[in-house]
Amino acid sequence: MVRLLYYKLVTCIVVIEMCSVVVCQTTSCSNTTATFFPVKSTIDPGGSCIRDRFLPPPGYKWINEQPGSFGAYLQTFPLYPHGTSVMKYDGTPIENQTSHAAVLKLDVGDKDLQQCADAVMRLRAEYLFAAKRFSEIGFHFTSGHYVDWLSYSRGRRPQINGNFVRFVETTAKGDTYKQFRDYLNLIYSYAGTISLYKETIPVTADEQIKAGNILITPGSPGHVVLIAGKAANEKGEALYLLVQGYTPAQSVHVLANPFDPELHPWYKLRLSANVIQTAKYSFSPVFVRSFH
Repeated sequence: MVRLLYYKLVTCIVVIEMCSVVVCQTTSCSNTTATFFPVKSTIDPGGSCIRDRFLPPPGYKWINEQPGSFGAYLQTFPLYPHGTSVMKYDGTPIENQTSHAAVLKLDVGDKDLQQCADAVMRLRAEYLFAAKRFSEIGFHFTSGHYVDWLSYSRGRRPQINGNFVRFVETTAKGDTYKQFRDYLNLIYSYAGTISLYKETIPVTADEQIKAGNILITPGSPGHVVLIAGKAANEKGEALYLLVQGYTPAQSVHVLANPFDPELHPWYKLRLSANVIQTAKYSFSPVFVRSFH
């Protein structure tokens, strides 16, 4: 038996609470003061996917990701109709409905499991599953143990007893989508921002940042958002759309940008920044990382 060093209880923390967006009204929330002004719309309410819903600000154009890539998968991910509320895993709406610009067509499950890192792992796994790249589906527990989908589908299971874990062969074999989701629920329970940080590689230059990368603060709690779109102008200056899950487990959503009404919902990302502040979290220091 091998000692299990960590069991995930909570992976995200609320750092910033937003207030209702009111035209030309300044509202103070916790330690954050945000001023909201009329926004020049970069949103097409009729758009059915991320790329079609969100128009780049004037002077910017969408950057096309490589066909078949994770970034391209995210850009074309379907969305619920404009104005859809973010819902918790128990079917009730979250209290703050002003921090998101759209909701992804992705169920959250009926347990409080699919939180921030889990939402990133879910989208990554769904992408690989849809592409039938089954051998690439796998994640580490925070303890360092690697659990891959193919082994799980063939009956290999971790047995966890208190602070200890070992792997055993069982007769619970199968590769249906339901069993795939059971596998992911297991991953959600024992993985988080710490393990996700360790199994990704650093992005070291601003021009390398692209859709499919993550912005992450590893910790317990920590937080992570997924870059789901990139636009750039003729000077090479780039903007990004950010997607996240949150605590408690809730609809995966595109983040609003209440701090720059000319860009909303797009964000600027710079690796040299001391802090990147999103609608619900302040990332400091700034770590942008990529899947292998």
